[in-house]
Amino acid sequence: MKCNLTLPNHLGVIIDGNRRWARLRNLQPWEGHREGAKKLEEFLNWCFELGIPQISVYILSTENLNRPKKELEELFKLLYEYLDKWGKEEGSFLDKYEVKVRFIGDLEKLPPKLVKIMGRIMQKTAKYQKKILNLMIAYGSKFELTEAMKKIVEKAIKLGRIEITEKDIEANLLVPVPLDLVIRTGGYSRLSNFMLIQAAYAEIYITKTLWPDFSKGELIKAIKWYNSIQRNFGR
Repeated sequence: MKCNLTLPNHLGVIIDGNRRWARLRNLQPWEGHREGAKKLEEFLNWCFELGIPQISVYILSTENLNRPKKELEELFKLLYEYLDKWGKEEGSFLDKYEVKVRFIGDLEKLPPKLVKIMGRIMQKTAKYQKKILNLMIAYGSKFELTEAMKKIVEKAIKLGRIEITEKDIEANLLVPVPLDLVIRTGGYSRLSNFMLIQAAYAEIYITKTLWPDFSKGELIKAIKWYNSIQRNFGR
């Protein structure tokens, strides 16, 4: 797919609307998540085909871990199913586009079986350098900033002096690269604790389209909108 538009170097995606999509069809929430998982795989193929170098996808927030037990069980089962396929599949889009996969979040709160397969995929794709895919699971900016501060304090104690700069904070983030564009589906105009530091000067594209209905055309529309914005970075 050729694209004459300027692409974001780092695209963030808040995938919202799976449960509402299911509710509109009198389905269980996890059936909406299943459709959302199919859409995510399509979406990633579109993005990497266009040539976007880095993508961060908000799959599960720290707050989402408080959802009903049955819904979480089904969601974890679905995640395992897809990740297992990615881990075993030869010639997948991860191999085709040479994508390094990183799982970002409080992974200790996830089922050990799921964490194990995440490790397998990270190991399998560690050799790739062309593209980066950050899958944010059990993630929240408050958690990320807490982890960054712990690292900075540990370093300060070793050095025997406390000196914290903006660069120190940025360098110790779980994802140190700033976002250029954030796409949020489902119509809500909020970041919901997603990469608050990285999104400081990102352009934010909101669409009412529920995630399972998101299309390639809508992705191009978002990128065209991004191209229409003059980015001043607060200057």
